[in-house]
Amino acid sequence: MGRRKHLALATFNVNGIGTRLGQLLAWLEREQPDVVALQELKATDEAFPADALEAAGYGALWHGQRSWNGVALLGRGVVPQESRRGLPGEPADTQSRYLEAAVHGIVVGALYLPNGNPQPGPKFDYKLRWMQRLARHAAGLVDLPHPVVLMGDFNVIPTDADVYDPKAWRRDALIQPEVRDAYERLLAQGWTDALHAHFGEAAPYTFWDYFRQHAERDRGLRIDHLLLNPTLAPRLVEAGVDRWVRLQEKASDHAPTWIRIAAATPAKRTRKQAKAAAAPRKPGAQARTPRRKASA
Repeated sequence: MGRRKHLALATFNVNGIGTRLGQLLAWLEREQPDVVALQELKATDEAFPADALEAAGYGALWHGQRSWNGVALLGRGVVPQESRRGLPGEPADTQSRYLEAAVHGIVVGALYLPNGNPQPGPKFDYKLRWMQRLARHAAGLVDLPHPVVLMGDFNVIPTDADVYDPKAWRRDALIQPEVRDAYERLLAQGWTDALHAHFGEAAPYTFWDYFRQHAERDRGLRIDHLLLNPTLAPRLVEAGVDRWVRLQEKASDHAPTWIRIAAATPAKRTRKQAKAAAAPRKPGAQARTPRRKASA
């Protein structure tokens, strides 16, 4: 089997993994993404369906929380290698909102940014503090020589082009000037908003509330983002949103949001390595099956 030309990375706020496990598994089987960030598990660590995901071909890391929050990372055919659980900067913060790991040769920060409503108030203040903490941590990731992606439910509407009716959302925390400014400062570190880079102002929505058939009428918001560091951004090939998942009965109010990236160019063999590989085996020598390395 030849080397894959592309890797698919996706983020999906499942809005309750217990309730929507069947839809998640159906989507994984149909689309077969290589790396997946999940948000709003709304489940304890003990209730996370690791066995069902493993049977579907996915290794998993998860950081659960009873009734609220919760994030997870899935790797197709591999178990993500954890590097961080939770953002630094506020030791008293026990909300399950950030998980970081290496998956298929990519450093992935999976996040569920606070909603912040109602604003003004403590929840909005927490949102802004969380964004500051994210920016400080992201500053240490953006210039890494390795490919890095921050992906998840950011709960940020970046521009008026990313909402069906800006006036209807003017009082919402997702669209406040302080939130947009914090997002812009994050991008200014060198991150590329993948959907915006691919589609421009025509980027598709990723969230539709449950009111007045907003999903069917495509009256939505773009709040699920994939941010690529300068090492990864040139490999962006395609992007999209699987809105068909949102249109199912009793679906999450978000749809899986994804990108495809070009696989890294294989390292060239040295002349000595090529000669050794081509040399005939000694009689009786057994071939050793190499370990399958994570694609980059």
